[in-house]
Amino acid sequence: MRTPLAMDFSRTHIFVVDDDLAVRSALKFALELEGLPIQTCAGGEELFRHPDLAHAACVVVDRKMPGMDGFAVTQELLARGIAAPIILIAAEVNDRVRGRAARAGIAQVLEKPLQGTVLSDAIRLAMQGGA
Repeated sequence: MRTPLAMDFSRTHIFVVDDDLAVRSALKFALELEGLPIQTCAGGEELFRHPDLAHAACVVVDRKMPGMDGFAVTQELLARGIAAPIILIAAEVNDRVRGRAARAGIAQVLEKPLQGTVLSDAIRLAMQGGA
């Protein structure tokens, strides 16, 4: 198991936003095993109602969701002044998706299925200011 980031997580949250309950549950379980504090939301609407959103350290968001997709969630986060790095996860990643993500200010794009510690490594890197 990796060593958690050397930071105080008492008021920090990493949000995983995905409309698929099985994906949310699996990611929450895996990331908590890595020592990361995870909050899950079924979509953008739920994320924006979350009382701890102001303390977001990172937001992992699915690209395709009903209602607000990952790009709409990203746009709203930026409009609200939430400066947490955003990691987009998608079933299919191509140059068009990567280009759109870069223009939207998304820190990283990862392709599902996520293997091993790819996501936790990406979160740590994003939280340390890398991409």
